[in-house]
Amino acid sequence: MLSSSVRAPLAEMAISNGLRPGLAMVAKTLADELGPQGVRVNGLMPGRVGTDRVAELDEASGDAESARAAAIRTIPLRRYGEPEEFGRVAAFLLSPAASFVSGAMVPVDGGMLRSL
Repeated sequence: MLSSSVRAPLAEMAISNGLRPGLAMVAKTLADELGPQGVRVNGLMPGRVGTDRVAELDEASGDAESARAAAIRTIPLRRYGEPEEFGRVAAFLLSPAASFVSGAMVPVDGGMLRSL
């Protein structure tokens, strides 16, 4: 579980912006090291998913409604994700259907990340 800050910094999230890319590299290294034993390691990079933490961040702005509206304008699907949507991606990566996926960092962000 990482964050979209792996690929693009988030405003006012300096510690996360510094740590998350390093954790992604740890995950990739573990995928390389553990792959020969059949262990797969992947990372999920959530964007704005409607969780308590995201609501907290919106509230911290002083105007949660405006913060949410501004964030939604940056998401091509024009909404926050649902926790269940994030969970379905995680379930897929853990399933046999993803048995040849390892070392991947998968954004679950409604298209928000602009990097490849």
